[in-house]
Amino acid sequence: MIKKFVAQVTDLFTRRKPRLRKEPKRIGAAEHAIDRGLVPRNAQRVCETLQKQGFAAYIVGGAVRDLLLGIAPKDFDVATDATPEQVKAQFRRAIIIGRRFRLVHVMFGQETIEVSTFRALDNPDRQTDEHGRVLADNLFGSQPEDAARRDFTVNALYYDPVTETVLDYHDGVKDVRRRRLRMIGEPETRYREDPVRMLRAVRFAAKLGFEIDEATRKPIAALAHLIENVPAARLFDEMLKLLTSGHAVACITRLRVEGLHHGVLPLLDVILEQPEGERFVMLALSRTDERVRAGKHIAVGFLFATLLWHEVLKQWKLREGRGEHRIPALDAAIDDVLERQTEKLAIQRRYTADMREIWMLQPRFERRTGRNPFKLLEHLRVRAGYDFLVLRCAAEEAPADLGDWWTRFMHAGEEERELLVQSSPALRAPGTAPRRRRRRGRRGSGEGDAAAIEAQGNGDN
Repeated sequence: MIKKFVAQVTDLFTRRKPRLRKEPKRIGAAEHAIDRGLVPRNAQRVCETLQKQGFAAYIVGGAVRDLLLGIAPKDFDVATDATPEQVKAQFRRAIIIGRRFRLVHVMFGQETIEVSTFRALDNPDRQTDEHGRVLADNLFGSQPEDAARRDFTVNALYYDPVTETVLDYHDGVKDVRRRRLRMIGEPETRYREDPVRMLRAVRFAAKLGFEIDEATRKPIAALAHLIENVPAARLFDEMLKLLTSGHAVACITRLRVEGLHHGVLPLLDVILEQPEGERFVMLALSRTDERVRAGKHIAVGFLFATLLWHEVLKQWKLREGRGEHRIPALDAAIDDVLERQTEKLAIQRRYTADMREIWMLQPRFERRTGRNPFKLLEHLRVRAGYDFLVLRCAAEEAPADLGDWWTRFMHAGEEERELLVQSSPALRAPGTAPRRRRRRGRRGSGEGDAAAIEAQGNGDN
């Protein structure tokens, strides 16, 4: 209680409020040159529907920033002066969500448009913790107040798709053109309100190739410890955005520069201090970036399996060194790493299950004799496990010939598979010839097996 009181008093006397500009700069289509064709019809429809009912409604935030850069946004958010209940009443499929900030999700088939109500700048009843992080704040306000509350100037832009006008309260358009990331208001206070803003600064700078304004960057190193105060589920969501942004390598590099990686992935700093671990992680992230930019699917479980593999490997070797049997030692190492990691990052159970299976498959790829390879083909996660093995070989932590053998085996026909197994390294009595195996009709053609493996596509990373 005392810490919370001191923090609130300090915040009261030291906080500099963001400057409230009641009249924005109005930038027309000829000047901003936004391609209206990049705005989905459903986002336009939400704005049109609310405006016809007498409400203000604009596409807001990162979508406007990306449109100004000529980038097709992934998500479109709308801001309005209508309350959540008023918004919900205008659409057949809409739900009110959120506790910390109440929002409306308007759904059109598989597409969802998130609608928020303009929020007030000052709320005397705003709930914060002892560090100044906002816990709940649902006092609605005006558009100028809403703009002043947003984190960065480039995200405080409002676009009306009906009149094709951009409203700019904090010179965000100028910052977009200068490729500069600048905080609205006093940076330290804004980071204390929401420490995730430090991660967002890194992600936006890396993704967009922006420079972080010096005043915006300066407090980050001193406040990095506040990341530990962020709820695990929210931190996981932010990390997922960062790692699947298509610029994960740049993001991780920038996290290290700003000293934020210790609080984000508690084991990542350990991993990156090991040369083999860093090589493996950076190779995995670079390949993930390539897939994102090519518009290909990313398996979240596979991605986190690569990030934490070297800590699993370290614990596995320690347990084997103490005399534990190989497979139980791996299983116990996985338990240990996941238990410690999920204390901070709320990695969902479906992802940790995939991670465990990928890791547990690795020693099975070493068994290339008898029916072992054929049985492994039947495993649901064999493709993900194989992709992981290939990545390990590329990082030179697994024998290259092991990856080459499995690549040939995965794509071979039945006859060639039998020959590969017969010629694979095995512990045989000296002078004995490998036994030729009888073909089993139930397997069908090798091409059919290969197609089935590709269809699983769980790793495909």
